[in-house]
Amino acid sequence: MKKLYFLIALFCSVLLHSQERYFLNSDTRLYTTASSSAVFLGYFKYGAEVRLLSESKNGWYKVQADNFNEGFIEEKFVTTRLNAKDIKVKDNENPIIEGGDAYYGGNHLFVLVASLKARALPDKNSKIKEILYTGDPVAVNYLPKNQEDWVNINGNFTEEYAKYTLRKFIGIRPNFDTLLKEFDKLDVNAIADRKTVSERITELAWNSDYAKLAPAYQRYSEVVKQLNDPKLITETDLNTTIAKGLAKHKLPEEIVAFTKKAEFILKGIKTKSLYLTQKDLVKTFGQPSKKESIGDECGVYLSDLFYYYPDLEASVDEKKNQAEIIKVYMNENNKFIINPNSILDNSVSEKAFIEKYGAYIEASIKSPHNYSILVEDSQFKIEFKDGKLFSIEIFFYC
Repeated sequence: MKKLYFLIALFCSVLLHSQERYFLNSDTRLYTTASSSAVFLGYFKYGAEVRLLSESKNGWYKVQADNFNEGFIEEKFVTTRLNAKDIKVKDNENPIIEGGDAYYGGNHLFVLVASLKARALPDKNSKIKEILYTGDPVAVNYLPKNQEDWVNINGNFTEEYAKYTLRKFIGIRPNFDTLLKEFDKLDVNAIADRKTVSERITELAWNSDYAKLAPAYQRYSEVVKQLNDPKLITETDLNTTIAKGLAKHKLPEEIVAFTKKAEFILKGIKTKSLYLTQKDLVKTFGQPSKKESIGDECGVYLSDLFYYYPDLEASVDEKKNQAEIIKVYMNENNKFIINPNSILDNSVSEKAFIEKYGAYIEASIKSPHNYSILVEDSQFKIEFKDGKLFSIEIFFYC
């Protein structure tokens, strides 16, 4: 029912002034009545979009913010376009962070809690569109004062792109050392509190630098042992291993040198770098189960024509008799040679891979069991399933 209400409100609000988009050329506030001395509902940052709900009256518009809050703003702050010559009037009490810091280019705040669910509408029963992590920056152009109000964290009225969470879950970026101290002060028997804080610590560590992962997982491991959850213990043990490897991360030039001679062995055929002839490809694997032309606007692949096999995917130039390996599914027939001393096949376990190559990889909490290794003009994307090496994809930069 709530979702229906919001959709109706959204539809009705666009009927007025539907041909124009309106933006704010200054920081300002959303007031309950047409007066700057009135009670206000929240803060707008320069660049925020609003919907007009009335014609101007005595220099004021009734508007709708991107979280469906309704109120009044002064007409002088409303424009149909923004430009570099705008003289921004800043509200020093406005908690929204202006774009251009080390984390985000636009107006934003940060996620304060672990595994935050961003929803399609301002309703706790609405569809989950994304899971966000402690320390993630989120776009915020309007921030309500009420901690229990919803915030649009994509700054977009369009339902396809809008995402919402509660005001109380976002704010100034958490401080890693402060969270560590908070955890260390907790009673060892306060397991629920220790779990909550340690989850925030690990997520924030992933959103910081690799050096913070080891102390984060040290705390989290203590809690996991208290919970005595076998699955969680296994996951944490793997993440602790990743943290140790990343703490010794190699320089980019060292990684590129390490992967410089990478190639595959496919059903006994060794590729030259990542290439083989189209004839050898067909001779070894037969005719592809599917051929497809894919638009390559960046021009990073050998050809727009792709061959798809159960074992692999390749970009193929039939006229030039060339094939470039794009993705290989690891099985008993295929091997990946990083260099002559480092050969991977489908028997390699995820933990063994991390223990040996942890200093060379990139990893993320948002893509568990997926890793990448830098190549000069691309990356090897390495995926594990059920603890075993599953596939290797070559990802080219545009």
